[in-house]
Amino acid sequence: MALIKSVKGKRPVFGKDVFLADNATIIGDVETGDNCSFWFNSVVRGDVHSIKMGNYVNIQDGACIHCTHLTHPTVIGNYVSIAHHTIIHGCTIKDNVLVGMGAIVMDGCIIESNSIIAAGAILLENTHVESGTIYAGIPAKKVKDIDPERLEGTVKRIASSYPTYATWIDKD
Repeated sequence: MALIKSVKGKRPVFGKDVFLADNATIIGDVETGDNCSFWFNSVVRGDVHSIKMGNYVNIQDGACIHCTHLTHPTVIGNYVSIAHHTIIHGCTIKDNVLVGMGAIVMDGCIIESNSIIAAGAILLENTHVESGTIYAGIPAKKVKDIDPERLEGTVKRIASSYPTYATWIDKD
């Protein structure tokens, strides 16, 4: 059973049809939309500020979502995939975004809608990712514009698929 904890009287609030892996940890001031999923060893810590998520957000295995005391909440839009072993910290991620495996997104970053952050990318503090772009590298920079087929075929498809994947897990 997932570890769900209150912090200073604030308890996570979940939308409808949310999947919580047995060892996911969600604490404090966390609010999700519908059809979200928290996969194995994911950690979402709303202990020092708030974390708000829209619909169809998936937090994949080993990802860590946090915020910054008094200065930076974390806000995640709709149809967002946070891939395996990413770190999301005190930033804003708008709709239809894929954050690739092992990426790090630092305080004050804004990732506009319809964007991809490549695997392993590091977005330094206050980086602003324009809508419709792919950012990669250390530090992350724009490498190209995203084509509409990739947006539909990758970003939206992945986010829409995770609620289905959750139904495949046997209820032992």
